[in-house]
Amino acid sequence: MTAYIIRRIFLIVPTLLGIMLINFIVLQFVPGGPIEQVISQVTGTGGGSTAAIERASGGSGEDVISSARSERYGAPGLDPEYIKELERQFGFDKPAHERFIMMIGNYLVFDFGESFFRNADVVDLVIDKMPVSISLGVWTMLLTYLTSIPLGIAKAVRDGEAFDVWTSGIVIVGYAIPNFLFAILLLVLFAGGSYLDWFPLRGLVSDNWEELSWPMKIVDYFWHLVLPVLAMAISGFASLTMLTKNSFLENIHQQYVLTARSKGLTERRVLYGHVFRNAMLIVIAGFPAAFISVFFTGVLLIEVIFSLDGLGLLGFEAVVNRDYPIVLGTLYFFTLVGLILNLVGDVMYTVIDPRIDFESRET
Repeated sequence: MTAYIIRRIFLIVPTLLGIMLINFIVLQFVPGGPIEQVISQVTGTGGGSTAAIERASGGSGEDVISSARSERYGAPGLDPEYIKELERQFGFDKPAHERFIMMIGNYLVFDFGESFFRNADVVDLVIDKMPVSISLGVWTMLLTYLTSIPLGIAKAVRDGEAFDVWTSGIVIVGYAIPNFLFAILLLVLFAGGSYLDWFPLRGLVSDNWEELSWPMKIVDYFWHLVLPVLAMAISGFASLTMLTKNSFLENIHQQYVLTARSKGLTERRVLYGHVFRNAMLIVIAGFPAAFISVFFTGVLLIEVIFSLDGLGLLGFEAVVNRDYPIVLGTLYFFTLVGLILNLVGDVMYTVIDPRIDFESRET
């Protein structure tokens, strides 16, 4: 197993570089880059960021309008020297290959640079938003797995019975409803919409959280998490339940299960001593992808609906504003975490079933 882990670690490097290179190239051709964003603000056509303008022009963009014309960025009437200064501020005064090499060199030491439009380091921004995403991600994954796996096993054992039929209906409804639509429904029903006012409408904690005692802080924290976590868990709950059921059904009818039963083992011993280990492999295989999607892509609309300022919202706003340091920095971080988690998933395979030998596979 050691040799396999070493090979996978070495493969992480070219994979990560390839992903970063492709996305870096794509960003070079995306219209409306950061310079265009600032120019549109200076010329009064919208977009841009006041902070970026002041950083580039020394406090005001008014004195940069002149009779000179610059067609490169579609901004006639702007002083070319001002545009040149913008290029220097954003790092576009260097060739693309030099910028990519410098970026990767900085990323290797986790130096993601400074946001174009927020006047803050990317690392500081990620750390600042991380508690929200960690709260949503960890509790969503925990609720999903603790509910779906036992339910999937119960459905497999009672396949075709009334319990299986009724729970399948619930699972289908959960799978059909998008999490953002379910979130809105929860707000309407339980957050002071048209019916009950049991849960808060926004935020991760109350405004007076600092004044609360520690027990009440814990209660307040989970009180705010109930609705967003339920909304995020609904779709993942449905998929994981059916995946667990189908995996168990496939293994229940295998020859080794019949052999175990013929030896007089109890149904519980057969199920959890033999079937569980094999059936859970496919569930574990999907954990890394599910983990990353929950922490980054899966939380975007939930964060918007519940006014939660986390990593999903940060990444979305960075893409809209063409804040490349945040876009590429978070991409690098989450891609690296995802690749490492895939390796962890393979290691977990061998922990659950020692018969699996990755070292015997050809590279």
